[in-house]
Amino acid sequence: MTPYLYKLGHFCTRHRWWVLGFWLVVAVATVAVSQRMGDNLSDNLSLPGTGSDHATNLLQKPFPAQANGTSPIILHAKSGKLTDSKYQNAVNAAASDLKKNQYVTSVINPLTPQGASALSKDKSTGYLTVGLKVNPGSLSQSQAQSIINAAANPAHAAGLEAQTGGQLGLKVSKPSTESSELIGIIAALFILAFVFGTITAMVLPILTAIFGLAITLSIIRMLGHALTVPTVSPTLATMIGLGVGIDYALFIVTRHIRGLQDGLDMNESISRSVATSGGAVFFAGSTVTIALVSLAVAGIPLVTTMGLMAAISVVVAVSAALTLLPAFLAILGRHINSLRIHHPPTATEAKKGVWAKYANDIAKQPIVAGLAALAILIPLSIPLFSLTLGQQDVAAFSTSTTVRQAYDLTAKYFGPGVTGPLLIAVKLGSPAQPASSSSSKSGSSSSSSSSSGGSSGSGSSGSSQSDPRATDPRLTTLQGNVSKTSGVASVSPIAIDKAGTTAYFSAISKYNPASTKTTDIVTSLRSTAIPNAEKGTNMKAHVGGTTAAYEDLASRISSKLPLQILVVIALSFCLLILAFRTAVVPAQAAVMNLLSIGASYGVLTAIFQFGWLSGLVGLSGSVPIVSYVPLFMFAILFGLSMDYEVFLVSQIEEHVHEGEDNRTSVTSGLVTSARVITAAALIMVFVFGSFLTNGNPTVKQFGVGLAVAVILDATVVRCLLVPALMIMMGKVNWWMPRWLDRLVPQFSIEGAEYFAERDKKAAAAPEPVPVSAGPDHG
Repeated sequence: MTPYLYKLGHFCTRHRWWVLGFWLVVAVATVAVSQRMGDNLSDNLSLPGTGSDHATNLLQKPFPAQANGTSPIILHAKSGKLTDSKYQNAVNAAASDLKKNQYVTSVINPLTPQGASALSKDKSTGYLTVGLKVNPGSLSQSQAQSIINAAANPAHAAGLEAQTGGQLGLKVSKPSTESSELIGIIAALFILAFVFGTITAMVLPILTAIFGLAITLSIIRMLGHALTVPTVSPTLATMIGLGVGIDYALFIVTRHIRGLQDGLDMNESISRSVATSGGAVFFAGSTVTIALVSLAVAGIPLVTTMGLMAAISVVVAVSAALTLLPAFLAILGRHINSLRIHHPPTATEAKKGVWAKYANDIAKQPIVAGLAALAILIPLSIPLFSLTLGQQDVAAFSTSTTVRQAYDLTAKYFGPGVTGPLLIAVKLGSPAQPASSSSSKSGSSSSSSSSSGGSSGSGSSGSSQSDPRATDPRLTTLQGNVSKTSGVASVSPIAIDKAGTTAYFSAISKYNPASTKTTDIVTSLRSTAIPNAEKGTNMKAHVGGTTAAYEDLASRISSKLPLQILVVIALSFCLLILAFRTAVVPAQAAVMNLLSIGASYGVLTAIFQFGWLSGLVGLSGSVPIVSYVPLFMFAILFGLSMDYEVFLVSQIEEHVHEGEDNRTSVTSGLVTSARVITAAALIMVFVFGSFLTNGNPTVKQFGVGLAVAVILDATVVRCLLVPALMIMMGKVNWWMPRWLDRLVPQFSIEGAEYFAERDKKAAAAPEPVPVSAGPDHG
């Protein structure tokens, strides 16, 4: 690979303006097209084969509003009642305008008998139950806002407060990431200024990363019109793309500056930097990409697409580092060292500096160093064993968002469970029939009892069991079993389609939808209440709704996580064997990565699930860890960990090829790479950590988990544990079974042999005979 990268670097150097022009055209074109197309991101929680998916599919045709879920628009009178004439007209106008919206299929007005349960006891608060023709996740933000405005405009005109909950409210409550990006970039500028010592060199990695990020976000935006791209994807792509984009450019620029210090010609220095550090960048980026793409093995559409979008950010970042950056370097030429702030240590000075002393201390006491590292990582990992996967908790959103304000009003006046009703979808083998006279009385009694004591908030067909077919013993038994389940506050009346073979009703939990107690209710319904009602009948029931879908997602992830871990480790193991031709270093890397990821999971659990120090991340207490966060984090972190592993070990391997013994090679490699690894990690930490300012708790979880993992991996693992272990293992580090050595193709990241041979040929070549100057005819 080295010869090809060398030629690529040489090409980009010679044709610098053409390369820059190409990137400019691509950036302008993708941004312009994506802006014209607009956003079309969606959060589709469908999981083929799960109970919630069966419920959605069952109700899709007969009850589209329920299949696509309903969202409440809460109307609140700060003084007076909604039934007062000045407010009543506004509520009716809001309901009427909503029905005219092209995306709305049904609206239930709290001031009508059908929606009476959606009006609070003091009549100051009510909610319009909005059923949609499409999945709310497939709506763009502007489309969702048009629905909300249809109700909010007449409400606001009358002096009513209007807030939107459910998936519709979530759609318009996504916080902006611009401030987070700015914080990360400013922090990176300071770190790069310290590393390079010049303003000119400092700007290059940032500029390269921003180019790549602009193209990445535009591609994701366009793909949203062809694929179901989750709304969190651009945020994750920004975090990863900005972090790796700056880091990869940092590695290459550092190598180029070192080449200039060693006396290389500018163009040769750039070409060699692309061939050497660029090789490490290509390899590390490939590892991250493979780890992200491998999320597909979980078989979860939401996670698969998120992984693909994040992988795009890495591919673009690698491409920019290997082509755009060399063009920038060639355009700047020797001016890369202009506008100097300070003089960073040269390679010779570094051998006598702080990192040299640190490396020698590890070499003297490798066992102590290794134990010290484990003493940090193992205790941090302990909370991991209490990790519980949950769903996004809107109660933890910023109080400035409409979804949080809607939740607070609904919880106060109707109970927290109303914000996430459980949908019971029923398929009957034979059409529903009214019960006999005695059975009808029994069924009606059961229905009346189960429907009292709370509001449904479900957007059901009515407030009373008016359809006589709803007294079918199969349905009343099921409804009775559900209503008696511990934790269920109320159930709604049963709605039945014209054919009488499909029915549904909703159950309201006494607890917050994100509470583990609500999860217990879903489990109890599926394991006990529903199977008991189905016995001896031709009826099949499923629990659906967003709350149940999140429970299915958590269950699917829990079952697939071990496979995901195995696949990522196996792929990374194979790549590292290819890179370093040793079976020991890849095995070490796998174990080290698991340690750092385990510690980050532990910190994540302690802060978010236990609520320890939650105030430091902008939360008032504990929140559930969203189920896909640990799975996605594992893929990202395992890939990013390989960045530092590849950079460190490739430096050590370079010293081995130069003839140094194992101990000296490890210390020399650590001295050469530690400063850059630490700087790269700090940039990552600030980029990831800056997203703690985001109001979305899920984004905060990604920010904390990734930042903690990177700082632990780059410092405790790569700069302490790995060197200590490699020193202790000596020559065993480079052991490779003969049979495997024969199978693995020749491959070199740094290309030491290639350049040694190239330099040897250059030295042996005869000096060119100078051409004598002819007479001056000018």
